[in-house]
Amino acid sequence: MNDNEGGGTNMRPRMLHLHSTFAAGGKEVRCAQLINAFGHKLSHDIVSAVPESMEAQRLISSSLPVAYPTKFPSLQGKPLPPRLMRIAKAMKPYDLILTYNWGSMDAVMAHTLFGKAMGLPPLIHHEDGFNEDEQEKLKGKRNWFRRLALGTSTALVVPSEQLEEIALDVWDQPIGRVKRIANGIDTLAFAKKPKPSALPGVTKQTGEKWVGTLAGLREVKNLPRLVRAFAGLPEDWRLVIVGEGPEQEAISKEAVRLNISNRVHLPGFAANPARYVGLFDIFALSSDTEQFPISVVEAMAAGIPVASTDVGDVADMVSDANASFVVSKSDDTNLANALKKLADDANLRKTVGEANRVKALAEYDQKVMIDTYRRLYSSAMGKVIPR
Repeated sequence: MNDNEGGGTNMRPRMLHLHSTFAAGGKEVRCAQLINAFGHKLSHDIVSAVPESMEAQRLISSSLPVAYPTKFPSLQGKPLPPRLMRIAKAMKPYDLILTYNWGSMDAVMAHTLFGKAMGLPPLIHHEDGFNEDEQEKLKGKRNWFRRLALGTSTALVVPSEQLEEIALDVWDQPIGRVKRIANGIDTLAFAKKPKPSALPGVTKQTGEKWVGTLAGLREVKNLPRLVRAFAGLPEDWRLVIVGEGPEQEAISKEAVRLNISNRVHLPGFAANPARYVGLFDIFALSSDTEQFPISVVEAMAAGIPVASTDVGDVADMVSDANASFVVSKSDDTNLANALKKLADDANLRKTVGEANRVKALAEYDQKVMIDTYRRLYSSAMGKVIPR
């Protein structure tokens, strides 16, 4: 029997990952980290509710036993019993089901409705944040659906304190089910100063200084806000937005409108941020909603100051020296002022960046995160994932 024939006892455990999307965002980056860290000890099937959105596939080592089934029942549609039953049947051959965000919630409901009768494997759900339609207020119907759907989940994993509170108070989950695991990275990989040409598509010229960000180019990231906040910086500053997505045209149009398109670079997606994040002089986050963005941790590990909207846990993530540069999103001038203050003072950037680096090394190294997930997944399956 091979890895694709079902859950037997004489083969590596099979993990099924059901994602709302597999674009290269925070949860997808973490998923890729864990798959790479677990290596050949597990096999993985990855399904996206948006099949054309699979950019994070490029972050996973091609040598690992990872597949992307094309015939898995769609995760989108009305949550009617016949459709949910088809999803439940498709989950049967695995050892552990891992679901991610609202876009996979129908699969979570299918597990609750049919799991016991069908003898389905355990399910762990991960919630990492919300899209544009819930950035200001959570939807009552979705809260109700989550409460019901999560009824038989082994665990609900969240990366932030804010989401932990929502899980306990709004989704009414028992405290023993909710697991808060902070996102982590290979902090030491970000310590080396990159070459000026390390970022494909754009080279840092002598005398230039960069405001940089890593983001899926989606509306919720509000990158036109970042363009406006950057516009007042001196001519020797450049704005570098690394990522892909549907908002690229809107970002470019805003740069043209402000007559700074020659200073705004959109090089597209670039893997392995440790190779180039150190080129940034300031890291900027302009999102309307986040929880525990990995990109902020990466910037901190590279010794970079962060100017950000006050979303999710960002204010608590950064060092005390950086806290005043996490500002309200109510007025674009707040982010502009934070950027200007950092841009005007090289010594301040160095001091804040070093404080961030120290905190990242102490609190956000990926070893703790990987070990915690290893224990959680092993416990759920009743099978130890070897180191």
